[in-house]
Amino acid sequence: MTRIEWTDCVWNPVTGCSKVSSGCSRCYAERIFPLPYPGRNFTDVRCHPERLREPLRWRRPRRVFVNSMSDLFHPSVPDGFLDQVFAVMARCPRHTFQVLTKRADRMRAYLSPQTDERISRGGPVRRDDHLSLPNVWLGVSVENQDCADERIPVLLATPAAVRFVSVEPLLGPVDLTGVVKLGMERGWGNATTFNALRTLRQYGSPGHPGGVLRDGLDWVIVGGESGPKARRCEAAWIRSVVNGCRERGVPVFVKQLGGLPVEDGQRILLQDPKVGDPSEWPGGLGIREYPEPDHG
Repeated sequence: MTRIEWTDCVWNPVTGCSKVSSGCSRCYAERIFPLPYPGRNFTDVRCHPERLREPLRWRRPRRVFVNSMSDLFHPSVPDGFLDQVFAVMARCPRHTFQVLTKRADRMRAYLSPQTDERISRGGPVRRDDHLSLPNVWLGVSVENQDCADERIPVLLATPAAVRFVSVEPLLGPVDLTGVVKLGMERGWGNATTFNALRTLRQYGSPGHPGGVLRDGLDWVIVGGESGPKARRCEAAWIRSVVNGCRERGVPVFVKQLGGLPVEDGQRILLQDPKVGDPSEWPGGLGIREYPEPDHG
């Protein structure tokens, strides 16, 4: 199990990571890394083949956050190991796997026309299994407008049953609507982009309906930075993201206000030390929605 509010459990077939942008500077995973991995540097990225079969043993359906202690698409993770991870996800249609990355370019490059064949060679998956993976949600993490402008259009060009964005830690105002509109103008997010995984539009996996490709984003998570020395997060920034999602019918999940939440220039005082109690938040922010279909 996990304390991450938007998922049920974590699965870490890869551990360790390295920084790519300002949102990484106070990484929670790096902060807690010495507890499970004493004496090891966080930048020591390792694959754990012995953990690959863990989801196969979980009988109860659940939402699974893949790699809370790493980035699945880190350059140190070989394609061959990615194949094995995706093969396991293909064999677990009862679970919903949530993959979040800051390395959108590699994610898109990996999901190429050769993906089905690679996955079939990479792990315990039969050729008659549908490799469209409607139970795998792909997302990017962004912390400011520059990162949103860079990563979200690439996400829109990536085949996925559900595409989501985690706007956390939110370090400044972010307008998601402009990024999505830009992607549409360039032809990203259009169903014709996704012929590489053509089965996504036709089939499901056992227990799942057929996948449906939609333009744009399917889900947005938003939250401030938590932990020691958290950078400020304006409630207005979160509210803007929420309102934008509301206007376009996109489910939104407000995870937390952060360790230094501010409203109208004044710090918001909260009782919950984890700043994650929606009942304490200013009006309109206590929203926790999930996309459809939800197989978790």
